[in-house]
Amino acid sequence: MKNNAETVTISKAEYEKFLSENADLRSHVTELTAKVEWLMEQFRLAQHRRFGASSEKSDPEQFNLFNEAEAVSDILVPEPELVEIEKHYRKRRNMVNETDLPADLPIETVLHELPADEQVCPECDGNLHVMGKETLRRELKLIPAKAVIVEHVRNVYACRDCEKDKCGVPIIKAPVANPVIKGGFASPEAIAHIAAQKFVMAVPLYRQEQEWNRYGVEPLRNSTIAADHVKLADQGDI
Repeated sequence: MKNNAETVTISKAEYEKFLSENADLRSHVTELTAKVEWLMEQFRLAQHRRFGASSEKSDPEQFNLFNEAEAVSDILVPEPELVEIEKHYRKRRNMVNETDLPADLPIETVLHELPADEQVCPECDGNLHVMGKETLRRELKLIPAKAVIVEHVRNVYACRDCEKDKCGVPIIKAPVANPVIKGGFASPEAIAHIAAQKFVMAVPLYRQEQEWNRYGVEPLRNSTIAADHVKLADQGDI
């Protein structure tokens, strides 16, 4: 089949003159050229992934893929104007407000005072007096547990008059409450703590032993505290 299309050849100067007189066409040609280059880059990258050697080394030509914005951009378009925005500040919100603290907790007041030698007026050197108090903040304080030994001592009473006039002197002893378990040295507070840790917090005895060791107490499993706890559990008291 014979091709009837004619081919016209022009000089480079005439071609550039034609493009300069047709700015829109030139812009369109530039855009199409950039798209063709991007598509060719995509094709080369796909071919490399499919048939190229497996390696973690980067191909320098792959970085041309990230120049898409520069390729399709028009250098004749002016840069956008920058507008300065006034600074604004936002008040930081505390995670926990002071009003969220429990109202039934005891309050420990820490009073901040000037040293005695600084309670002097800077104007007349007179003595300063307290004109008021200013509450700055409230903090939640946790007091860690500590181990102490409670020694029960009771008074024994006798009559002075009977000691002088009579042979028999009545002796009266102050009443003392019985321990939780007879013969054991575990206090009600200690047993309550062990029971709460074991049954409420699911802390086994060997981990409680580590806690008691930090308090300076002998291993819990070798003491009668654990035995007292087991006895109470068996009796159904806890």
